Amino acid sequence: MRQIAVKRWQGSVSAMVLGLLLSKSAIAAEPLRVVLEVSPPHQTLENGKVGGLTTAVVDAMLQQAGLSASYEVYPWARAFRIAATTPDVLIYNMARTPEREAQFEWIGVVTRYKFGFLKLSRREDIQVTQLADIKHYVVGAQREDFSAEWLKNTAKQPPEKLELQPDVIETWRLLVNGKLDLMIDDPQAIDDMLYQHQLERSDIEFVLFPPALEQQTWIALKKGSSPALVQRLRLAYQQVQGGRVYQKAMGLPLSNDHTASKAF
Repeated sequence: MRQIAVKRWQGSVSAMVLGLLLSKSAIAAEPLRVVLEVSPPHQTLENGKVGGLTTAVVDAMLQQAGLSASYEVYPWARAFRIAATTPDVLIYNMARTPEREAQFEWIGVVTRYKFGFLKLSRREDIQVTQLADIKHYVVGAQREDFSAEWLKNTAKQPPEKLELQPDVIETWRLLVNGKLDLMIDDPQAIDDMLYQHQLERSDIEFVLFPPALEQQTWIALKKGSSPALVQRLRLAYQQVQGGRVYQKAMGLPLSNDHTASKAF
């Protein structure tokens, strides 16, 4: 009986190992679906090719994991909905908020932001010295973005003074055209938008930096995604974390040590 039990146990272990190997093979067999928005300089789209600082981190992580990717660029709201409802779809950069915590498997931090309210410098009629002042002005943000939820739930921005757009590009367009009074962005992430609209730094002014808008953003997948895929990505992320592309994306000084000088 003991011999039969041992054989059965060995057979079960062999089946589990084979299942794990087959699972890993299936993961590697087809490109991983990756959804994102265009948000320079972290996520860019030039001549049909996805790039940017955080894309470089994701590329390095996938290379380390032995995975290829199929990148799909959408307005943020659509990218978020796809990732929130479809297993085994990777999304970045996403703020890790209490509302999203249980929805996703969090792989790792990919960059950080210090968001604030900005206006066109010529709009001298807009005077903001404290958070309560923004209720007097029309503020733009992106649908499904953490800043939109913060404006509605924490800042209590009146609905008639809140304009939600599909992506940050459209929000900027409305600000420049005078359809918005204020919007939220990071001073270190606006150069591409300034260039597109032929603006100088002096043409815009940041008027308020609420501490709650300082955020780290993450790589994530929906809860219920393949455990083998999640583990594989987390292990690969650990290999990339601290490397040069990671330091660039995080805005950290580039290290000269051996670890950080690796290609990723």
